[in-house]
Amino acid sequence: MKPVAIFRHFYSEGPGYFATFLDRHSIPWTPIRVDAGEAVPSSVEAYSGLVFMGGPMSVNDPLPWVGQSCALIRAAAAASMPVLGHCLGGQLIAKALGGTITRNPVKEIGWGPAELLDNAEARRWFGDLAGFETFHWHGETFSIPPGATRLLESAHCANQAYARGKVFGMQCHVEMTEEMIRQWCRDGAAEIAAAANSPAVQSPEVMQDGMAPKVAALNAVADRIYARWVEGLNRD
Repeated sequence: MKPVAIFRHFYSEGPGYFATFLDRHSIPWTPIRVDAGEAVPSSVEAYSGLVFMGGPMSVNDPLPWVGQSCALIRAAAAASMPVLGHCLGGQLIAKALGGTITRNPVKEIGWGPAELLDNAEARRWFGDLAGFETFHWHGETFSIPPGATRLLESAHCANQAYARGKVFGMQCHVEMTEEMIRQWCRDGAAEIAAAANSPAVQSPEVMQDGMAPKVAALNAVADRIYARWVEGLNRD
């Protein structure tokens, strides 16, 4: 089986729990560390799927890898290859498929509920869930790309997830581990302080208080999404 390519855009925003899921299911994967200068592949031929992680930059920034990644995403989608995006990754996929990325009304940082929309595509990905508590860290948001279905929303961000065939993009972070939350709180202390007036921003203390059961519950939701996503992988 060809490996799943996982694109990292910032040193502390790696695959997290997604890597644990792949390892548990004996699915090979390879990291592509864009933040460390590793090149975006020019072809999808070497991979069974593409996964794009988060990052503090904007996909509207004039970064050379943004256009390269968008071209790769379009090639994967045209070949019916599974593509998955977390936060910035979800924005990148939306941009590649014809959506737009704009500033969200407020920053969302920390734990918060997300609600499932009542449609068949949402049921395909989330089963009987009505909603769940997820982790957020973003200031921008994507529009739903043409041909995709909106699946998930929160009180402060209308577009939290979408799907189009084997393509799945999220604004929220279901890949979190406890250590990632601690690291992000350390790295993002200034950003948190600057956005403290947002109704959707929590303090580091609140984010980390009692987080073990929250992370475990979020991992269980991620299992649903990831299990559905890997069904589309070519196992040859």
